[in-house]
Amino acid sequence: MSSRLASCSCGQITAQVVGDPVRVSICHCLACQRRTGSVFGEQARFPRESVTVSGTSTEYVRVGDEGSRATFHFCPNCGAIVYWVSDALPAFVTVPVGAFADPAFPPPGVSVYEERMHGWVVPPPDAEHFP
Repeated sequence: MSSRLASCSCGQITAQVVGDPVRVSICHCLACQRRTGSVFGEQARFPRESVTVSGTSTEYVRVGDEGSRATFHFCPNCGAIVYWVSDALPAFVTVPVGAFADPAFPPPGVSVYEERMHGWVVPPPDAEHFP
């Protein structure tokens, strides 16, 4: 079974995951654009029992468009988000794909909030597309 290690920029927080993600997605919502400082966020969802977190995080809670709450865990030293949990999906932990720093990471299979997508972004053609 595969194992991957995600970490913040300074290495103080890590998330060790075992197995493949159940979903890899890109999100074009404005909150993800602000959160990442990029034009979209890419994240991988794992069963909670497949993720082992080490280090000390600071939390930020954000309420989504549908009213669900997501608790983002970021490093108090370097500020990088390493994982988050959503009240709507309590059985899962989500990790930003960039935290793995692995160019061979599986591509996204889902693209959401495409009405807010920057015009030059081209999601994978075989991904599920949601406005």
